Amino acid sequence: MTTIETAPKTTPALDAHALEHPDTLVELYRRMRLIRQFEDRASRLYKTNQIPGFLHLSIGQEASAVGACWPLDDRDVVTSTHRGHGHCIAKGLDVDGMFAELMGKETGTCKGRGGSMHIADPRKGIFGANGIVGAGMPIAVGAGTAAQLKAEGAVVVAFFGDGAVAQGVFHESVNLAAVWDLPVIFFCENNGYAEFSSAADQHRATLKDRAAGYGIEFHSVDGNDVTAVAALQTELVERVRAGAGPMIVEAATYRWHGHYEGDPQSYRVEDELAEWKLRDPLEVLGARMRAAGLAERIEAVHADVDDTIGQAVRLANEAEYPVAETAGDYVISERTFIPEPPVPTEGVWKTMHSITAALTRELDDDPSVFLAGIDVGEGGNVFGLTRGLAEKYPGRVRDTPISESAIMGTAVGAAMAGYKPVVELMYFDFIGVCLDQLMNQAAKLRFMTGGAASLPMVVRTQFAAGKSSGSQHSQSLEALLAHIPGLTVVMPSTPSDTYGLLRAAIQDPNPVVFIENRLLYGMKGPKPADDHIVPIGKAIVRRPGADVTVVSYSAMMQGCLAVADRLAAEGIDTEVIDLRTISPLDFDTILTSLKKTNRLVVVHQAVGEFGVGAEIAAKAVREGFWYLDAPVVRVTAAQSPAPYSPVLEKVWLPDEEAIEAAIREVLDPDPSK
Repeated sequence: MTTIETAPKTTPALDAHALEHPDTLVELYRRMRLIRQFEDRASRLYKTNQIPGFLHLSIGQEASAVGACWPLDDRDVVTSTHRGHGHCIAKGLDVDGMFAELMGKETGTCKGRGGSMHIADPRKGIFGANGIVGAGMPIAVGAGTAAQLKAEGAVVVAFFGDGAVAQGVFHESVNLAAVWDLPVIFFCENNGYAEFSSAADQHRATLKDRAAGYGIEFHSVDGNDVTAVAALQTELVERVRAGAGPMIVEAATYRWHGHYEGDPQSYRVEDELAEWKLRDPLEVLGARMRAAGLAERIEAVHADVDDTIGQAVRLANEAEYPVAETAGDYVISERTFIPEPPVPTEGVWKTMHSITAALTRELDDDPSVFLAGIDVGEGGNVFGLTRGLAEKYPGRVRDTPISESAIMGTAVGAAMAGYKPVVELMYFDFIGVCLDQLMNQAAKLRFMTGGAASLPMVVRTQFAAGKSSGSQHSQSLEALLAHIPGLTVVMPSTPSDTYGLLRAAIQDPNPVVFIENRLLYGMKGPKPADDHIVPIGKAIVRRPGADVTVVSYSAMMQGCLAVADRLAAEGIDTEVIDLRTISPLDFDTILTSLKKTNRLVVVHQAVGEFGVGAEIAAKAVREGFWYLDAPVVRVTAAQSPAPYSPVLEKVWLPDEEAIEAAIREVLDPDPSK
């Protein structure tokens, strides 16, 4: 049944006899039967509208789930797919909570926040079913990284379907796991169809061919024979625990139901399902058990499982739905209060040095912190910000391939496994190639797990315009990320705040995107104390004033302060507020200032429409309408991509002249002049 397609490394003797023990066979059968009955009942509940939302079932694939998880223990982690009920049950999740979750009840595994496609319990090493095809694989790489750093022999199994092989994250994840020699088994359940399309129509290379390309082992197995899967997986898990590195397993199986419940299945080949049902995983094992005289124990399993399923459904039906007032719970983890530190006035250092110092301090203080990214190790970062750290912290400062999605997923998985990863996205403009791992994974997993998942991770990135970097290396995209609930977005403007906010971000229990302006790397400012730390989500008044409020952040803050100083000579008293954190937005500080000045200007380098300034203006009109004596004015980049030509870029960028004009406009808003 099992073939090993490449020469294996030294392999310990497999105790195949143990899998033939009657108690083992009964337990394998029980787990498969539990999955089968769970999904059969779920199908019926869906048809009677007791389960809302989408439902994807794995009936027919029980052997691959049970066999793949058979040798796993509490150390180990699995990541799953949108068809993940079987994986969750095989890893030990109770069906009481799962039925309640499918019904959207408060007693559900994820408190009704996840549903069928997103069931997870990180406390049991179940890092989640996933509604995005292939998205669990980068997370598995992160969990594997944590396992490698912890060095306790943990193994990660990343389940995926044959359709996910066409996703870029498959390549990025397997390649990174191979480069880092991670303890990850990529387990493909090849059920013959990628949604509605035959697998034969989707690929021109086999998984065996692909594995050879990544330089890792490939193994195939009959996915409908649970003992064959368990035997292979027992061998591989033991070897991976011992350091054999990542592997790919392909289990040939078949799903009896459609891609989703209600799928008309017009793509099925006639008689194909009937042929596969002759190889029903439960019947394959059941026949062997009956031949071994275990018929009575099979019937006992049936009765026990039926009771378990019946009770679980009853409890789920009786459970309450979440209270409406809790709809916004679990979006972010509660932050530890950090008082505003004194503003440093002595010493001198550059922003670039503050970044290196903050990373060094956190690496020193917390062994769960590690850095990863393109050229952050031997290269020391493209701007030299991490130079020397790889030598000082071996294994905790890691170079990656150019694989942004895998890098972000590594952060997600490692954070869920208890680490505090700091990963680097070389340019902010590249956010588009890895947005899923931030938008659909990092930002949502705490919410979708009902608070069970913790995501203490930082994404460091940088941007700037003004030096002819062109349209794909100049973008200020903070509004895009600030629009995603669950993400924290930080943009410092001074060396001391960069140090204090980066330290706070690394210590924070939430996913933080830390955005630096590369044109500030050489900026000099006072050097704070080593224990300096700045609260996230709190703006600061950089310059008090009484006539007009100017709100900005990042590099534009310097221009605002320069204009305010010049206007002071004319008797115009400008209050300048530095947001520092874009999301969550500290509007209270803005409103307090607006009550005093009655006029508001917002300045940022990003384009204006649908931006941070627009959000602040909307809040000012809603919450501060009665204090406004003039319209809110925004000073932003023009509504076009960043030009390359210096002449065009100068026109495109907001400058001090535009800031000054806006201040004068709100001070004298008479349109007739």
